[in-house]
Amino acid sequence: MTTTLSGGRAARRQTMRRIRPRRSPAVPLLLAVGVGAAAVLWLWWRNTPAVADTTGRILNAGRITGLLAGYLMALVVLQMARVPALERRVGSDRVARWHAMTGRYTLSLVIAHVFLIMWGYALQAGKTLGDVVQQTVDSVNQLPDMGKAAIGTGLLLLIGLVSIGPVRRLMPYDTWYHVHLMTYAAVYLTFWHQISTGNDFAVEPLAKTFWYGLYGAVTALVVWFRVITPVRLNMRHRMRVEAVVEETPGIVSVLISGRKLHRMGAEAGQFFRWRFRAPGMRFSSHPYSLSAAPRPDMLRITVKAIGDHSARLRELEPGTRVWAEGPYGALTAQRRSRGKVLLVAGGVGITPMRALFETLPGAAGDITLLYRANSTQDLALWDELAKIANERGARLMYAVNSPDGERPDISAESLERKIPDIERHDVFLCGPPGFAQTVYEALRGAGVPARRIHHESFEM
Repeated sequence: MTTTLSGGRAARRQTMRRIRPRRSPAVPLLLAVGVGAAAVLWLWWRNTPAVADTTGRILNAGRITGLLAGYLMALVVLQMARVPALERRVGSDRVARWHAMTGRYTLSLVIAHVFLIMWGYALQAGKTLGDVVQQTVDSVNQLPDMGKAAIGTGLLLLIGLVSIGPVRRLMPYDTWYHVHLMTYAAVYLTFWHQISTGNDFAVEPLAKTFWYGLYGAVTALVVWFRVITPVRLNMRHRMRVEAVVEETPGIVSVLISGRKLHRMGAEAGQFFRWRFRAPGMRFSSHPYSLSAAPRPDMLRITVKAIGDHSARLRELEPGTRVWAEGPYGALTAQRRSRGKVLLVAGGVGITPMRALFETLPGAAGDITLLYRANSTQDLALWDELAKIANERGARLMYAVNSPDGERPDISAESLERKIPDIERHDVFLCGPPGFAQTVYEALRGAGVPARRIHHESFEM
């Protein structure tokens, strides 16, 4: 059984009346981050006299790593704030990668800072490198706010441990997610010792004001976008489960009704983080893409059962309250820069591609969708896709394994044979990481510029 949500014509009118690609602000943002780091180093330079001995060099290395760690901690939290300008313009997957990378750098700097400062303190007290542990214990007991900092550092180490790839893959998503939220507590606990024991803030009142301003602004963004905005959205739209429909074995669509849903600002290709007020799901928030163009009274997600949360969706009862955060994601028509578009979907990556297939403006022959699945039985939403293709004069292709299990050829050569002018297309790509990487390399080999390959992953 399948369920169809129509409304593609209205959605296409809302999408864009002419092709006006929106450029990502990623490069200016990265430059701004670099300028901020340079300012932090300048703060150290301004407040540092000549360094004459080994102890001074070690202590100043500890000061530098501490200042940079404090600066990056603020960025780590900012990247968790789900600021729309980042989530929708840069892309949620890129912001998530930035967050992971920044977190690794921050933890490395924190470890280096603790070791170098404690080593320097030990040398000042006439001790040796072997006394660093005892010096650390003494400092925690004697210096202001160091107890809080020690707890915060321990939390950062725990978060870093569970974020290591092999460890994270062994953990349930919900466990990892809630452990990760302790980042807020860790940053709060480590902040105070920066102000009370940091030499640069003691001798430079303006630096202390800037530090309070930086952390205060980030805190305000977190409170606004992660607390106030979701509360306002859900109080306004009052979403509930309307129906659950099995599309293919293991894949279900959840229809979600509500009030004035078109005013949520969602676009085809975007996703929300969904929380269902049902037993066993109340405290779980998972990202699922819209699988149809948003309607004023209805949204739809289509999900493959690959974990506890997604498997429970089929058990949802009509009327179940729904809590959503979003919309997020930059895989929208705003990325388009050419008249012709190729959509490539792998597995459940079809959900945002199906919405785009319906809504992207284009004349007959301008839009092509390539759908990769293990078998024809796994081609979820196929009847809907075929209907859309027929109505719009779009091209619909699928690639499935042969009866003996051989995978289809998706290479530069095969793509050029099927789409001779592929280098003149924009390409939207969504699927598992391995599939996405293979297709990306094939597209580049077929002459598609990297700037016209738009892809997003929601595994975060």
